[in-house]
Amino acid sequence: MQINLISDTVTKPTPGMLDAMMSAVVGDDVFKEDPTVNALEEKVAKLFGMESALFFPSGTMTNQTAIKLHTQPGEQLICDKYAHIYNYEGGGVSFNSGVSCRLVDGSRGTMTAAQVESVINPPDFYHSPLTTLVCVENTANKGGGTCWNFQELEKIRKVCDEHHLGFHLDGARLWNAIVEKNETTLQYGQLFDTISVCLSKGLGCPVGSLLLGTKEQMDKAIRIRKIFGGGMRQSGFLAAAAIYALDNHIERLAEDHKKAQEIGKALLVKSFIKKVEPIETNIVIFEIDESFMTSDTFVNKLKEKDILIIGMGQGKLRMVTHLDYTDAMHDELLKQLAAF
Repeated sequence: MQINLISDTVTKPTPGMLDAMMSAVVGDDVFKEDPTVNALEEKVAKLFGMESALFFPSGTMTNQTAIKLHTQPGEQLICDKYAHIYNYEGGGVSFNSGVSCRLVDGSRGTMTAAQVESVINPPDFYHSPLTTLVCVENTANKGGGTCWNFQELEKIRKVCDEHHLGFHLDGARLWNAIVEKNETTLQYGQLFDTISVCLSKGLGCPVGSLLLGTKEQMDKAIRIRKIFGGGMRQSGFLAAAAIYALDNHIERLAEDHKKAQEIGKALLVKSFIKKVEPIETNIVIFEIDESFMTSDTFVNKLKEKDILIIGMGQGKLRMVTHLDYTDAMHDELLKQLAAF
């Protein structure tokens, strides 16, 4: 029994999801003639109370498209130093949009409205880049699955309004935050200009993300998606998986969160564990006391037991619980950790 905790992207479609995919009615989505994709886009737009949604092959492409919608070359966006758009999208901000990132030294991937306001460049000072966009990531992956404080997001929205800045949400794991904090999709739809949501992480779909915004924005986004090579043909098979996941896999995310908490507790009692980041959702980030063993040694010892985890650099290790991480796997992991 292999236990793969590298990411929540390693899941396989469930039997119910496969049935939905196999029975999907499809067309050519490049011509907007795939009825299942159209139904998915309408469903998610309605879920967030936003005008329009567009289906993409990846979360990175949704974020990159949103940045291009909001900015012009030479401008600057504000994000936390741990943000996915800065750390894990291949430098796409600069390559695709010609935009620089003004990094904020926040807390576990989140930042305050005061921090955001303090780094906005004066619009009449032409020596510095024009600030035009603020991006936040919820949950914050590199911060350890951190959930943003919604009241702080509302304060950042006010700052954006006062300074005429766009406000984009990288909601790759937004479903986790909504379940954990007992929030609603409508709350987020009312707050942000654009939102990207991922389907292939906690919801367990094989492929896909959506970008949400106004109809005018999505009309522009479809052109950008084309430029990025993101047009798909009979993608209704993938959209059917997404519709199934939205109907069946959101509430169960609480199970992933509970298991992550239990893993954290099991790690904390071990003398060779230097630190475990606070656990809010399905991500466990921790550090090994290198005087006991190296991080690589720990990863390899688990690998010998057919347990796979990942290093994040700077001595940090990560485990991510997910749909395919069963109760039996969880019991085995806790057993192996106790035996160290």
